[in-house]
Formats: sequence, structure tokens, C-alpha cells
Amino acid sequence: MKNIKNIYILFFVFVMAGCKVGDIYHRPDFDLPDHYYDNTETTDSSSTDLRNSVAIPWRTYFKDSTLVALIDTALSNNINMQRAMQNIEKSIQDLKQSKAEFYPSLGVDAAGFEREYQSENHNNFGSNRSRRIHGENPPHTFYTERLAYTSGFSSSWEIGVWGKLRRQKAAARAAFMQSHEFKKMIQTTLVSSIASTYYNMLMIKAKINVAKKNLQLSDSTLKIVKLQYNSGEVTSLAIEQTQSQKLRSQSLIPQLEREYRIQENRLNNLMGRAPQPISVTSDFDQMDFPKNYRTGVPLDLVKNRPDVAASEYALIISNEEVGIAEAMKYPSLSINASLGLDAYQLKNLFDPAGSGFALLNAAIFQPIFQQRKLKTRHKKAIADRALAQLDFKDKLITAVNEVSDALVTVEKSGEEYSIAEKRIQVTDKQVKDALFLFRSGLANYLEVITAQGDALESELDLINTKAQLFLASIELYRSLGGGWQG
Repeated sequence: MKNIKNIYILFFVFVMAGCKVGDIYHRPDFDLPDHYYDNTETTDSSSTDLRNSVAIPWRTYFKDSTLVALIDTALSNNINMQRAMQNIEKSIQDLKQSKAEFYPSLGVDAAGFEREYQSENHNNFGSNRSRRIHGENPPHTFYTERLAYTSGFSSSWEIGVWGKLRRQKAAARAAFMQSHEFKKMIQTTLVSSIASTYYNMLMIKAKINVAKKNLQLSDSTLKIVKLQYNSGEVTSLAIEQTQSQKLRSQSLIPQLEREYRIQENRLNNLMGRAPQPISVTSDFDQMDFPKNYRTGVPLDLVKNRPDVAASEYALIISNEEVGIAEAMKYPSLSINASLGLDAYQLKNLFDPAGSGFALLNAAIFQPIFQQRKLKTRHKKAIADRALAQLDFKDKLITAVNEVSDALVTVEKSGEEYSIAEKRIQVTDKQVKDALFLFRSGLANYLEVITAQGDALESELDLINTKAQLFLASIELYRSLGGGWQG
């Protein structure tokens, strides 16, 4: 009968341990479209690389060796990247701690000494009364009521009933995965920021070269106007207007140099170092932007976009927290055990036959007066899960919109660039014709100034549009989740 009782007890313990309350996580269905709005996905028929653009490592996507070296430096030295690595280390320790909750704790009392003093009027009535019954009068001063020397082991083990410990472990695992997604998110943002800043610096250098070239043209025009003024062909107004045009071109140079230095400082900051010169030698005019890309489908963003994946892990954690809060409302089961030696004299302590003791007990704790507190915690966890689901949906929809924005920007910037190239051909010919006619006396200085101003504007517009194409391509790569694959 005793064995049968023990079997029933073990069966009851295992049944309780196998119980699990709360819902199993299932990804919500947000009814996403099968393709992006105004998707202009293009691939070259001669290209053998038909991978989703996000699957292309950033070292392959960016072909400029200087840019690759800058990104490498930033990934090693950037402060936010270092913070992300430390957060991953913290999450690893949290996960290990959650796994340790499944095992019993074991403590060692290597050596203990206890001496309890009491007096005649001590509230330990039973002890004093026993002394009087047996004809003993307790002393009026302090006397030794208990003297003990102890040594032993103690252990405590909480059985993971209702799935509480398993859910804590699952939540810790999700937090660990989330920390990795945060690190990926920081890396994708960092890679795109480095690339954008680098191309902005190249763009500004190209603008400075255009401004200097235009300044030389304005200077040549001013010399011709001064010669005409000396010969009485034009008035002083011509000199003033031509000089104003020259000063306009000249003032553009320090403005661009200021912007260049700001971008250089920003790039240094992204690389985790103080401002210093950065050698940027690539020729912006010779650089080309990606023309082939594949976007995949919007649902791919859940696994490709680190911020979207991190928000889903946050939802998973919230779902596990609901299960933990619900499990707290039900009884908990713990087992405690002690084994050791206890003697009133030190010389008898290590006599197992006379001083040994063993203790084994199991306890089921059912909260009663905390039920309102526990129910409130459970309802709050449900509300937090609903908020996490809304955050996940918001992140996903925002990511889809960002991809759509990048797609239309790439498409329309490409059209704008084609127009800008045609315009530059017209304005270049216009400047040449105006200078020729001006030197021949068939055009006045105003026509030359107008032609030069139009040419300067068209060249700067062409550079801006080309830079916009580069930045749009980088943004499309980032919005798809590219940049965390090395």
C-alpha cells in the first residue's frame, strides 16, 4: 500500500509538471498583398544572379573598395554596435539563468554553531513549565536552552508545473533572439548610413569641381567684358553684372566645402572616432548605380528586416508572459531535502549513527489572498500582448511602405536622371554657342551670363539626381533588410 501511495504521488507530480496553461504562439495574419505597390522590380536577362537583393552581402552590393574599408572600420568601432554586442552577452546570461531554474538548488552548511540563551520569564512557556514540573527551577539569569553543532547539505527544487518554467525559458530564448535582431538592425542602419554619407561626400566633391570650373568661365567672361568696356562697347553695368555672376559661383565653393566637412565629421562619428581627414578619391562621374534588383514579397520582410523580426520576438515574449501570469494563479509545487549531522557536543558531531538526520518534504502552495493581484497581472499581460501585436503590425506595414517608397524613388529618379542628361547636353552647347557669338560680337554679355548660369544649374541638378539614385538604391537595399549579411 505504501508503494502504491508513492506511485500515486509521483504520478500526480508528473501530471502537474506536464500541464501547461496559456496559448501557443501563432503568427498573426495581417493579410499582406502578394507584391509591393507599384512594384518596378527589374532584372537583366543576361544576369545569372536572381537572388532577392537582400540576400546579397554588403561587400558584394557595394563595389567601392574605399567604402568597404570604411564600413569594416565602423562595424568594429561604432559605439552602438559595441552596445549591441554587450546586450547580446546579457541575453545569453539571462537564457542560461532561465535554464538553471529547471534544476534543484544545492547548498552546503560546512560547519554551523547555534547557542540559544533564555531567562526565567522568557515567553517559551513550554520549556520553562517543563522545568518546573520536573522539579527544576529555571535560573533567574540567562541560561543555555539549546546548544548545537551542525553540518550538512540542503536542497530545494520547484517543479515546473503549469508550464511556468518552460515559458520563462521560451521568453528568455526569444529575448536572446531579439537581441541578435537588434544587433542586425543597428548594422543595417550603420551600413546604409556609412554608404549614404560616403556618396554625399562624393557628390559634394563633384559639385565643388563644377563650381570651380564655372568660376573659371565667369572669370574669362569678366576679362572679355572689361576689354569691351575699355573700348567703349559696353557700360560699367556689364562689368558689375558679370562680376556678380562670378561672385555667385565663387560663394558656392565655401558653402560646399562646409557641407563636405560636416559629412566628413558625421562619417568619423559613425566610425566611432574623433574628426580627422578621410581620403575619398573615387570619381563620382565614373561611378554607376545598381540597375538590377529583386524585392521578393512583403511577407519576406518578417525574416529579412531585423526591426520587424525583433518586433515579432517582442510579441512572442508577451505571449509567454501571459502564460506565466496565468500559471501564477495556480498551485506551485516544491520539494525540499536536508541531510547532515547535528550534535550538542562537538566531539559527537561526526558520529553518523548518533548525530545524523535527514529531512524530506514537499509542499503545494495555493495563493488565496493574492488572487486579485494575480488576476490583474494576467489581464495586464494580455493587454501588453495586444499592444505588442499592434506594434508588430505597425512595424511590418511601415516596412512595406518604406520598400514601396524606395521603389518609386528609384524608378522616378531614373527617369529624372535621363532627362537631366539630355538637359546637360543642351546647356553645354548653349554655353559654347553663347561664348562664340559673344566673342564675334553677335551676342551680348547677358546671354553669356544666362547661358553659364543655366549650365551651372543643370550640372548641379545632374549631380543631385545621380546622388538621389545612389541614395534610393541604398534605401531600397536597407528597407528590404540588406546590410547585416557580411
